[in-house]
Amino acid sequence: MSAWLVALLQALLYPALAPLLVGWVRKVKARLQNRRGASVFQPYADLRKLLVKETRVAHTASELFRIAPYIVFVATWLAAATVPLVALDLPIAAVADIIVLVGLLALARFFLALAGMDAGTAFGGMGASREMLVSALAEPAMLMAVFTLAMTAHSTSLQSVMAHHLADGFLLRPSYLFAFGALVLVALAECGRIPVDNPSTHLELTMIHEAMLLEYSGRHLALMEWAAQIKLLLYGVLIVNVFFPWGVGASFGVLALGSGLAVVLLKLLVLGALLAAGETVLAKMRLFRVPGFLNLALLLALLGLLSHVILEVGA
Repeated sequence: MSAWLVALLQALLYPALAPLLVGWVRKVKARLQNRRGASVFQPYADLRKLLVKETRVAHTASELFRIAPYIVFVATWLAAATVPLVALDLPIAAVADIIVLVGLLALARFFLALAGMDAGTAFGGMGASREMLVSALAEPAMLMAVFTLAMTAHSTSLQSVMAHHLADGFLLRPSYLFAFGALVLVALAECGRIPVDNPSTHLELTMIHEAMLLEYSGRHLALMEWAAQIKLLLYGVLIVNVFFPWGVGASFGVLALGSGLAVVLLKLLVLGALLAAGETVLAKMRLFRVPGFLNLALLLALLGLLSHVILEVGA
């Protein structure tokens, strides 16, 4: 198969599979709570329902409120497309960089916060303020964690990092353990999961992400929700493919791509089950404890970076 065709298919898999991952997490969480739960395909039905509903816009909102969902969705989708899913050595390797990934996510978050404040509601401004607090603490930890892996591969390209890990095999390095812990904590905060935020709550005083979406409806709300689902899948793929890159290869054959996709899906199912189990046994923390939570992520990432430097100097 053509490398460009594989790159396009890989990019299309992110919005196609993102609702399925959310549905899987909800289903496992329901089972752990002795509930039947909705179908794993329920998020697809929810998106379809919102896409066909009429869109209502507040009179106090500007044009920014209308275009923000499209910018947030496209920026998040492009950020996800930079993370290799089933194949390496794709034509997008030049832009599949850690800095580009963080920049696109920051762009989406910037317009999300602006849209939350644009309608002029108290809850929208509160959610935007909390979102900026989380992002200001989470982005340095994420960069530090991924830079630890990039220093091992001597490149900030995600494809180069994964290719280096595949060539070296599974090596249990202290720096990897610290970086893995930091990235997991950052993913929970960035995706609005427990214990930082509760994605299923509708209590205005405790919401972060949902508070910025209260004024949205119809296709605008569908795009915002879809972007959040893609972001969760992005972080899931980043964790399972960077630290456990089995199944991701350089072959563009149909059989190799099919088996690689099956392995990646299996890893995501395990990660989703662990996320559901964690959200079942944990409770949402107070907002004033979130900085300490993210400072722990930054500390783990820093320890990973320092341990890598010390081991390199010692060697």
